[in-house]
Amino acid sequence: MRKLFDIKRFKLYGWIGLSLFLCNVLVNLGEQHRPFLQNLSSDLWIAIYVTVASYLIFEFTLPQLSRKRIFWSVLIILGHSFVYVIGLHLWKHMGLASRIYFEPNPTLNAEQKEHDFFGFFVGAVFYFGIIRHIYNHIRLRRSAQQLLIEKQQAELNYLKSQTNPHFLFNTLNNIYSLSRAKSDLAPESILRLSKILRYMLYETSGPYAAIGQDLRIMGDYIALEKLRYDESLRVNFNNDIEDMNQAIPPLLLIPLVENAFKHGASETRSEPFVDIHLAIKNRQLLFIVKNSTDGSGENGKVKESIGLTNLRRQLELLFSDYDLNLKQEENEFIATLKINLASHV
Repeated sequence: MRKLFDIKRFKLYGWIGLSLFLCNVLVNLGEQHRPFLQNLSSDLWIAIYVTVASYLIFEFTLPQLSRKRIFWSVLIILGHSFVYVIGLHLWKHMGLASRIYFEPNPTLNAEQKEHDFFGFFVGAVFYFGIIRHIYNHIRLRRSAQQLLIEKQQAELNYLKSQTNPHFLFNTLNNIYSLSRAKSDLAPESILRLSKILRYMLYETSGPYAAIGQDLRIMGDYIALEKLRYDESLRVNFNNDIEDMNQAIPPLLLIPLVENAFKHGASETRSEPFVDIHLAIKNRQLLFIVKNSTDGSGENGKVKESIGLTNLRRQLELLFSDYDLNLKQEENEFIATLKINLASHV
């Protein structure tokens, strides 16, 4: 049960009470039995009691009810209803005695006055209940949406935390191979690795990066991979991009390039190749990566690596309009990614 006096919750009831008061003022503008100031004073006096009573009913009385304790709940309803009704009559008579509250229609008999007065109170409580329910429903939906966003962001960060070290680990393996062979290319590979690390540390923390930056890092990674091979490896890397400053989630495309080298070219015995094409026009991204393979694999089935699995999930979280197609053909693996960049969620 909530504490009895919650300032934030009471403010809500205060605003609802103010709206009830203004509605009554508008309704009673044509009241002929009382002057305008008397209407104003009476409406304000009753609105104060209804606001406090509604707060206590919904925040104190109702939370005490329980299906498991039916008898106790019935006693609470009867007891509290009696208190609220008695309090209502006392409040009314206090207003009459102090000339703050005035009877709306003096021509009615006492029974009709009590009936109308009590009916207004019940209707006002229902008014508070309906507005309160709508407010709580909206707030609950917003909280659920915020929780979903935070959950998806946490999952996205987790996927990135898996993808980036995986990508970095493979790059370090390449440099390690060059170092063991005491290759003169090792210093160049370390320089390219430093560029990649700098980009990962300082440019990938935000949700977006310029496609031009990602292309440069992709080029450095491809150059690192090429250092491991002799002239037998054929790499074709081209792009057709209308604006190099277009925003894209950083390192989103790297897993497809990494997969082409690690699970394609490196496992091909003869004439290994990697063809990469990137095009972005009118916010439509097309990324095609082809690489050589030895045979068609197990019945032509595509076995996704961790990088590709993570990429697919990232796409689900980031975009509402995309298509990732992986196709294993004889001696060739083709990955085709289409993204409507305007569909970023």
